[in-house]
Amino acid sequence: MKPSALLALLACLSLPAFAQKCDRACLNKLADSYLAALVAHDPGRVSIAADAKFVENTKPMKPGEGLWKTASELPTTFKLYVPDPVSQEVGFLGMMKEEGKPIQLGLRLKLRNGRIVEMEHLIARNLSASSLANLQSPRPGLLTTVPPNERIPRDQMLKIGLSYYTALTTANGDAAPFADDCVRRENGMQTTNGPKPATPGRGTIGAMGCRDQLFTGTFNYIKRIEPRRVEIADPETGLVFGLSQFRHPMEEKSLKITGVPGVDSVPMNFMPFDLPAAHIFKVRGGRIHEIEAMGFTMPYNSPTGWE
Repeated sequence: MKPSALLALLACLSLPAFAQKCDRACLNKLADSYLAALVAHDPGRVSIAADAKFVENTKPMKPGEGLWKTASELPTTFKLYVPDPVSQEVGFLGMMKEEGKPIQLGLRLKLRNGRIVEMEHLIARNLSASSLANLQSPRPGLLTTVPPNERIPRDQMLKIGLSYYTALTTANGDAAPFADDCVRRENGMQTTNGPKPATPGRGTIGAMGCRDQLFTGTFNYIKRIEPRRVEIADPETGLVFGLSQFRHPMEEKSLKITGVPGVDSVPMNFMPFDLPAAHIFKVRGGRIHEIEAMGFTMPYNSPTGWE
C-alpha cells in the first residue's frame, strides 16, 4: 500500500464512528452531521467507510466532489427526516443552498458497523418562485407523530410506498391506498387537490385527488418506473422514503383523457427523458395522506449510478 493511501486509511479509522446500531435519534443526528460536513466542504468531519459508494444525480463520485464542493448553506426551515433503524438508513428531503442559490436535496445515507457505506444525493435546481413559496416549511401533516392506534408495521408501510408507483404505471387509483385528503407536491408544485377552475378543462385534472386523477390517464406517458427502491420507513412519523427512476419514451404525441369534462386529450410533444426522483409518503391509518416529491430530468434510459 502506498504511504498516501495508508495515511488516508488510518485517518478514516481514527474518526469517531456512530453507534454500531444507530437508533432514530442517532440516524437524524447522522443526517445533520453529514449536511454540516457538506457545507464545510470537508468529508473528514463524518465517518465514511473506505469502500463507501457515493452517487449524485445518478453519477458515481468520490467524497469531496459534487455538492461537497458547492454546498453553501445548511437546510433551515424545510427539513424532513425519515430514520430507519432496521435498515440502518436515513432519508432526508430539505431545502438548502448551493453557491448561494436554493436547491431541493433528496439525501440517503446508509450505515454499516457505525460508518457510512452509501451516500446518495438527488438535487433539483432552478426552482420557480411559485415552487419556492411551497418549500418554506414542510406541511404540518408531514411532521406530526402518528398516534399509536393509527400506526402500521414497517413492512406494510414499505409495501404501501411501492404501491404508489404501480398505481402510476397502471392508471389505477385503487392500486394504492390514497386518502381522500391526499395532496401531492412535486418540486414544490402542488399537483393534486388544487383549486377548482371556474371553467372545466385541463385545470380540472390538477384539482382532482390523488386517486381520481390517476383514472383520467394523465400519467399514461410514464411507461416504466425502475428501479423502485423503497427500503426506509419510520412508523412513529408514518413517513416512507422512496427512490426511483421514471422512464418516459414519449412515443405518443397526445394522451387520451377520460372523465374530465371538456378534455379528450392533451398534447405530449416532448423528447424521451428519465426523471430520477425521491418521494416521501405520509402513511396514517394505512392510507397515504401527503406526498412530497422531488426530481430532475436526465436522458432517456440513463443509468442510476447503483447498477
